[in-house]
Amino acid sequence: MQAKISKNLLFVFLSAISLSLAFPDFELWFLAWVSFVPFFWAIFDTSRREAFVLGWIWGISFFFGSCWWLAHAPIHYGGIPAPISYFLILLASAIVGIFPGVFALLLSQAFSKFGVRAVLIAPVFWTALEYARFWITGNNWNSIAYSQAFNLNVLQIASIGGIYLIGFLIVAFNAFLFLHLKLAIEKKLRRTDWLAFVLFLLAVSTVLFISKNTNEELKNTEKAGKIVVVQLNVPGKDLNEEKWLALREKHIQMAETALESSKIENTQEPELPILVVFPESPMNFAYGSDPELQKVFADFTRRNRVSLLFNSAELNKSKGNYFNSAVMIDEKGQKIGQYDKIFLVPFGEYAPVPESLEKFVPTVVGHFEKGREYDMFAFGNLKFGIMICFESHFPNLSREYAKQGADILIEMTNDGYLGKTPVLRQHLANAVFRAVETRKPVIRATNVGITAYINEKGEVLDEAESYAEAIRVWSVGKSQDSQTFYVKYGDWLAIICLIFTLVFMAYGFSRT
Repeated sequence: MQAKISKNLLFVFLSAISLSLAFPDFELWFLAWVSFVPFFWAIFDTSRREAFVLGWIWGISFFFGSCWWLAHAPIHYGGIPAPISYFLILLASAIVGIFPGVFALLLSQAFSKFGVRAVLIAPVFWTALEYARFWITGNNWNSIAYSQAFNLNVLQIASIGGIYLIGFLIVAFNAFLFLHLKLAIEKKLRRTDWLAFVLFLLAVSTVLFISKNTNEELKNTEKAGKIVVVQLNVPGKDLNEEKWLALREKHIQMAETALESSKIENTQEPELPILVVFPESPMNFAYGSDPELQKVFADFTRRNRVSLLFNSAELNKSKGNYFNSAVMIDEKGQKIGQYDKIFLVPFGEYAPVPESLEKFVPTVVGHFEKGREYDMFAFGNLKFGIMICFESHFPNLSREYAKQGADILIEMTNDGYLGKTPVLRQHLANAVFRAVETRKPVIRATNVGITAYINEKGEVLDEAESYAEAIRVWSVGKSQDSQTFYVKYGDWLAIICLIFTLVFMAYGFSRT
């Protein structure tokens, strides 16, 4: 008995570690396609209770192993001792680890009712529980599909079913591998088992073919505008007034250097409208309540005949607190738009507790008010939507922008609070999926990295070095009017899987 427990724990840790290695910074994406096999082996022929515990341990191991970097901000900016910070991350991992625990419990019950071939139901359970994790916790960071963000072939499937379809296929492939390995060892393989696997591979090939053809239909459009992005590398702390003013001036100097260089290099091109983008940063601009800042930015836009998009803390007059906002001013120095961040970072920008207790719960950045409107912006004849930092993690936001006719998506972010850790490329992976799901280019304007242009195929182009100053100038065009299947129908697969899982729970546990 003890040997069996030890073997199962070994398989669980092997599975969780191998899946963690599929994510940035390791990016061994192919491991995701085999990493669940030892997990399935561990929970086969176990009781429901044992399966839940094994799944929970798997979840704790995976989430802590791939998100340990969350401790960096409370240690370096919140003054929380490292042991306590890592314990809090472990505690958070234990909470979200409940979802893989429930997955293992359901699969164990399916095994007990239908035998080893019930493993083929695993992708349905997994997809349903990832979807549930998103809606219950408001977070789906490092869903298994994100491990494929830099696997350009598989990535294209996101235009049909987003992260859930790719995750479904990953778990399904693992399930077939486990089934065939298990039956081969027991010498119980049937022709129908091979036939099912072949049909699955044909279905995946068809989906790949459809998504690839859709991708090839994308046409290059005539350039309609230019975007200038400034990566400042502003430090996250120790900003006194003198440094703040110097850095504010540096924003403008770097932008004007880029503008001048762009004019020299493109003397033969027709003049296009230009948008300058300053990233989210610890600068804490407060445009609405700072007349001097209004004048400085207005002078900049009028002098250079450009529009300006920047991050600002804007007053919420109804409550007296602030929004984390993106503000745009035009070539005349007039404010023409404001987007208030809808999806705030828990314990970073707000405390997920009752309002009466909110002021007693510390946050890393502050207590911001959530926005409510999906505001769109425009310069020239180009329309765009904005994602501020963490918001690139939410496909429903970018989908809404695509439905409203956005030509491009702009992400303004500051990952400097989390240091030189895997968060930089894990966050980039989120933006890659948003580009492919909507078939809209994503412009990433970051404080410390990774500033980059992500095209409709999910290719990361012209990325800037992290934790260094950089400027980028990109030409952008109008997008096609057509909408992807994912933009039209969203998380259709996840909803189907959730319904099936609920039906199974009602039936599968009815006589046990």
